Amino acid sequence: MDIIFIQGLKTQAIIGIYDWERKNHQPLIFDLKMSLPIKAAANSDNINDTVNYKEVSDKVIQLVESSQFELLETLCETICQHLLIQHPAIQKIQLKVSKPQAVTETETVGLIITRQR
Repeated sequence: MDIIFIQGLKTQAIIGIYDWERKNHQPLIFDLKMSLPIKAAANSDNINDTVNYKEVSDKVIQLVESSQFELLETLCETICQHLLIQHPAIQKIQLKVSKPQAVTETETVGLIITRQR
């Protein structure tokens, strides 16, 4: 399986369980790996035969910025399920999210999930 990836996608969200997190947008940084066959796109040289990483990036930003989940787990699951539904060619997604302002004593904390058909 081939991989289309997006690394370091930056956005902001209201996310978290603490009062201060519910009042302030926080930066989130996403890395995605989407496994799918790309041979048809390579042969046709047509974007319609693959997954457009710009469209995926825009959709992830839109989903994140319009959400107000308490847990990263819920946000990540929502993103993965949306991408699997909207892009049937994707067979597997690995999504990593970093939340750099969550714990002041760390560079970042976060979550990595993998979902597949």
